[in-house]
Amino acid sequence: MEEQKQFDSNETAIHIENLCKDYKMFHKKTDRLLEAIIPSVHKHEVFSAMRDFNLDLKRGEVLGILGKNGAGKSTLLKMVTGVVTPTSGKIEIHGKISSLLELGTAFNPELTGVENIYQNGQVMGLTNEQIEERKQEIIDFADIGEHLYQPVKTYSSGMFARLAFACAINVDPDILIVDEVLSVGDMSFQLKCFKKFEQFKKKGKTILFVTHSITDVLKNCTRTIIIDSGRKIFDGGVKEGVEKYKKMIVGLDDKKAKEENLSNQDGATQSSHYQKSNSNTWKSHFDENQNIIEYGNGKAKVIDYGMFEPNGDFASIIENDKPIVLKSKVEFLEDVNEPIFTMTIKDFKGLEMCGTNTLIEKISTGKFKKGDVVEVSFKQTINLAPGKYTLSFSCTHFNERGELEVLNRKYDALLVEVLSLKDTVGMISLNSEITIEKEKENEK
Repeated sequence: MEEQKQFDSNETAIHIENLCKDYKMFHKKTDRLLEAIIPSVHKHEVFSAMRDFNLDLKRGEVLGILGKNGAGKSTLLKMVTGVVTPTSGKIEIHGKISSLLELGTAFNPELTGVENIYQNGQVMGLTNEQIEERKQEIIDFADIGEHLYQPVKTYSSGMFARLAFACAINVDPDILIVDEVLSVGDMSFQLKCFKKFEQFKKKGKTILFVTHSITDVLKNCTRTIIIDSGRKIFDGGVKEGVEKYKKMIVGLDDKKAKEENLSNQDGATQSSHYQKSNSNTWKSHFDENQNIIEYGNGKAKVIDYGMFEPNGDFASIIENDKPIVLKSKVEFLEDVNEPIFTMTIKDFKGLEMCGTNTLIEKISTGKFKKGDVVEVSFKQTINLAPGKYTLSFSCTHFNERGELEVLNRKYDALLVEVLSLKDTVGMISLNSEITIEKEKENEK
């Protein structure tokens, strides 16, 4: 495919249509041999790793791909990069593509690091002149010293990954494929990786980013898709995608959540009766979020929440140098042993800035019976930079099988503001005590 250097801002970088990938699954090795000898015999089952997948990715988009292990994320990337051939469907790539997937695939272990730089560049379609222009940048980025002139087979896994990453990242691609490899090497090298990643974003490169870190998705991506059992089940905003993925992690997809909400209508009625008899709720004194995200299995319900001064008065704002008490009120609709009460503060992009819970604080909460109501208080100084945030509360616990169950989550329940008398660099206010002493001049 001819390299396209100039793109219109709305041009499609990747077009995927009805993509499917099936694998034959054999119970015995002899079944595979029998099929190979006699084509009319079918002794296999079919595993569909990708089914009816469609995607149009525009130039400059940074796509975060989320999904549980085995969902099909890596299979998708391997088909996009040509490592794996689709069973059916169409993939169109507009531009030069570089993959941080299967790092070092083009390396020959018998060749030195320098020789592999040339070989890898040739595989990527670069001329010797283009490789020569980039060679020093690759060498500086990998930073493996004299090992560069030794055969790659003598490298440690870390040195191998550093050189492979440097080769892949420094070919100036139009499309970059990233699959859980930004944690290569030591902390210094990881910092270089993330800085390079930021440079690609600023240059308007198209990026496909697979990770299990929702923080990385919130920080880096402009769009999110979720893959489940080989199918795309979500395609949209980053924050919305992350929240849906969080539900999936704890086994509460939208369909299941709806069923649980219907099955727990009686419990909801009990909770609403409690609120009717206490109409002057805490939350009515604050700026409630109209787009609150709520889900859970209905065994408990967070029925109220608010912010308070240490003396018990309502607090309208959070001053980042003074103590504040964040409180939630939880009603139990079933018996629960050792529930976990949580508090989280997020920015408007959905990035979790800080938070804690009774498990982290090593607090044993005890047993609660159906109908019990408990007030939970978190007292602390919140040293965040001035700005607007959301406040979330939840109640969870681990069941008899050791699995985390979400009883009720109220994500982004309140819209809150943090104020400070001082400017802040970054996200955290350090409130430093600075002393300056001028040394006395030596007496002559």
